[in-house]
Amino acid sequence: MSATHAATRHPSRIAPAIFELMNPIPYGLFVGALIFDITYMTTRNVFWGKGAAWLVTAGLIVAVIPRLLNLGHVWMQRRRAVSRIERMDFWLNLLAIVAAIVNAFVHSRDAYAMVPENVVLSVITVVLLSTAHIAMAMNRLDFAEAAHG
Repeated sequence: MSATHAATRHPSRIAPAIFELMNPIPYGLFVGALIFDITYMTTRNVFWGKGAAWLVTAGLIVAVIPRLLNLGHVWMQRRRAVSRIERMDFWLNLLAIVAAIVNAFVHSRDAYAMVPENVVLSVITVVLLSTAHIAMAMNRLDFAEAAHG
């Protein structure tokens, strides 16, 4: 590899593709956990509580990869400026993951002892992630309108 070729490195296309593929998955799992938590609170059927615990755990496991990619994109990349919305998205996702971690511990309680904290933490997680996704969607729309305007 020549020195000029190494100096003109192009950004990876694989990392953004993996991020775009995996980023929505935890959101769906956490929304499912919220639905299961509400169902458990109203029915007291242990199946729904156990299902919510599994969904929260799976959501946390899957959330790791896009967050690490996002960490590199937002805080370690020097190729382009990162917008305020992208930084806000990072922090909202990080806070949602912290709420989900606490929720995973709440779900480890016996039977109905997890209610109502499980529902509150699931709502907090989903609201934070929804806010982040809406902000990023609005940011993409602004860029698209600026490109066409």
